[in-house]
Amino acid sequence: MISAAIIRTNNHRRARASALAVAAIALSFGGHTAASAPASSTPFVPPTREALIRRAKTLELPTPYVPPPGNALEHDAAGYAKIMCSAVFITGLDPKFAAENVGYFTAPYEQRAKMGKPIIDRTNKSVRVTLPNGVVRTAVYLGDQGCVVLPIGKNSVEFTPVRIEKRLGDRSQPWPVGDAVAAVPPAGIDAAKARRAVDAAFATPAGLTAAFVVTWKGRIIGERYGPGITMTTPLESWSMAKSLSATLLGVLMQAGVYTLEQPAPIPEWQSPGDPRARIRIVDILHMSSGLRIRAPLDPDFDPSGPYPDHLYLYTGGVDTFHFAATRPLQWPPGAVGRYHNTEPVLTNYLIRLGTAKRGLDYLSFPQRALFDRLGIGSMVIETDPFGNFLGQGYVFGSGRDWARLGNLYLQDGQWRGQRILPEGFVKFVHTLAPAWAADQNPIYGGFFWLNGDGKYPVPKDAYYMAGAGGQTTMIIPSHDLVVVRMGHYKGATPGAEDFQKSLSLLMEAVPPSR
Repeated sequence: MISAAIIRTNNHRRARASALAVAAIALSFGGHTAASAPASSTPFVPPTREALIRRAKTLELPTPYVPPPGNALEHDAAGYAKIMCSAVFITGLDPKFAAENVGYFTAPYEQRAKMGKPIIDRTNKSVRVTLPNGVVRTAVYLGDQGCVVLPIGKNSVEFTPVRIEKRLGDRSQPWPVGDAVAAVPPAGIDAAKARRAVDAAFATPAGLTAAFVVTWKGRIIGERYGPGITMTTPLESWSMAKSLSATLLGVLMQAGVYTLEQPAPIPEWQSPGDPRARIRIVDILHMSSGLRIRAPLDPDFDPSGPYPDHLYLYTGGVDTFHFAATRPLQWPPGAVGRYHNTEPVLTNYLIRLGTAKRGLDYLSFPQRALFDRLGIGSMVIETDPFGNFLGQGYVFGSGRDWARLGNLYLQDGQWRGQRILPEGFVKFVHTLAPAWAADQNPIYGGFFWLNGDGKYPVPKDAYYMAGAGGQTTMIIPSHDLVVVRMGHYKGATPGAEDFQKSLSLLMEAVPPSR
């Protein structure tokens, strides 16, 4: 989930996308070709809402839209219960602070007044929210699977939670292997300006910045935390989780389980003649599967319409994998780029199928295959009631751990001499997706956002993970920088302004190295 301010199949479809891309170039990775972000000094002019709608209409297929079941207030209550549960039992926030400042995306602030006060049950580690009609929405804390929304009328989940052992080694070692950080800043940067950049991220108290971490050439050169937050505190990350989902799928690609170009082996699409069988894994990662849902960033989104499927995949209390997989096609695969939660949900479906194929434990796979290797100890990936990862946005992690993940990308998918992601995968995720190029909208790659629109005061080679409420992990290859900013949702607007200022100062503090 990104703030609404960000709105702005085959060979002939690829040719169309390439022709419409501005200054497109080719990238070879596993047989895949993709358009690169335009390089131009001309100020970026975003495509109009009307232009986006018009092109999509020319490609639309005659399939019906069926809205999610239930009503919006019940779904908002489910989101509220989950947000409060995670804030209290994962992050450790005061309930009053969380109710006022955290997680408006699936529980809008104005809707909270229509519900009863969240009841925090610390003994049973659950949160209940009661609606005026008597319906109760409950979220329960399950340890290493975080907090899970229960279906209405249910008091348990449909899977067995597991405890996940973390094998992180000696934490007294230097970061990123451990937690030790040198007191003396490295030579080659303006340390005073770097300190000013960190302070700038906290300049406006109303920005509610919770964590700010800056690394240069793999070393922490600045960090600071908000009240009650430490270097190990797991914070709400929202859609930065999508980039983590791409990473976990990349780990399986490195193991030979999947390739980008193959049709996605989703079981629900395997009936003879099912047109969704043509959806490739690369289409999913490019946010261009073509599946029909409603999402807040759609250019034709009407907020007065049915409850968005995009949000229902958080709040529905259903088997999210099956729900996403049973949506019909709205456009041919790979033709239209839209920011839809069906894509990361299906990516996590592929992760579950891939781990089963290899005989691995699904719930512990992220820790064993990725987190342990990077020294990540704080991350929690929450699930639906069926034990499916909600890797579209229900992930909690510390600022330092998101910086570790960012440095994996800065190092081209290698870590301590070992290749974790396939060669070429890092370039793939930050290369403009063809369907987005066709809209002349150079802002999206493969579950990573691009700075092709010049949104941030950093070079256009920068790319980033982003989540609602101002969560960002920025990778700036030209300067060997990774910058993590995390904050509480209510402070998103002033926090974003502070982040812009801090990035400008970092560009002065750190010279280009490439």
